[in-house]
Amino acid sequence: MTSNPAASGAVTARDDGTGRFATLTFEREVAAPVSVLWQAWTAPAARTVWAAPSPSVTVEFLEADTRVGGREVSLCKVAGEPDVRCEGGWLVLQPDVCSVNDEVISSEGVTQSAALVTADFSDFGARSGLVVTVQLSSLAANMEQGYRQGFAAGLDNLAGVAERTMVLQRVIRAPRAVVWSAWMNPETLPQWWGPDGFSCRTSRIDLRAGGEWVFDMIGPDGTVYPNHHLYGEVRTQERLGYTLLWGENGPRHADAWASFEDQDGFTKVTLGMVFTSAAEFQTARGFGAIELGLQTLGKLDGFVAARG
Repeated sequence: MTSNPAASGAVTARDDGTGRFATLTFEREVAAPVSVLWQAWTAPAARTVWAAPSPSVTVEFLEADTRVGGREVSLCKVAGEPDVRCEGGWLVLQPDVCSVNDEVISSEGVTQSAALVTADFSDFGARSGLVVTVQLSSLAANMEQGYRQGFAAGLDNLAGVAERTMVLQRVIRAPRAVVWSAWMNPETLPQWWGPDGFSCRTSRIDLRAGGEWVFDMIGPDGTVYPNHHLYGEVRTQERLGYTLLWGENGPRHADAWASFEDQDGFTKVTLGMVFTSAAEFQTARGFGAIELGLQTLGKLDGFVAARG
């Protein structure tokens, strides 16, 4: 993880004599391409991984709709303290360039603050930059300090998450409804899932929020790779989020998501994975996970094309 400690908590204050208004600026340089950083910043499955500023804090997302006009609602939980509710909406989403969202913080039904958050992204090739500007209006004491600490820690987490995130994209030559159906049908998903030469042997499959898929991937040489997918969010024809385990109820391997967007009558599929550690990410990249994942999306493309 790379950050700019000197700039991570820079503050420019506008004060009306009560200390209610402040502009906070946070900067990070991240060892990941800007397209990956953008996904880590916006994809709900990734945001749940980095949102908590410390291990003592749990963040529960009640609603997450990452599109212009979409809302995001979360609860920040600390043992022995009242939950803090964050409710906001996305105002601007320019992929790899800029996002703007508003947010209102409350606790026990009492509004604590309101803020406008602007994120500007820079493309440095294999690296990327992020500048987050928070225009804060506080209605309770110590909100500015809380924002400074929370955003600084959260963006450190974000940088680490982006650096162990893998993002694969492909335009599938079929309408979004067709692609979604091929993905979320328990009969068709095992037919195309996996790299070239691999097949799937399913034990259980239930493709819905709260469902699971327990299966073996079988390589061309007969090697068996046990898998267990646990499905969280499922938004029809938009995105799904799931957790990858090494075998049935095995160790967590990655948090993943797939999103589906219309593109000139076809469908742009984005498949993202946040690995549990930098070592897991490097191991996966080392055995060719990017190439194998792209082969999987290629098989999906061929599958829907063959079915016409």
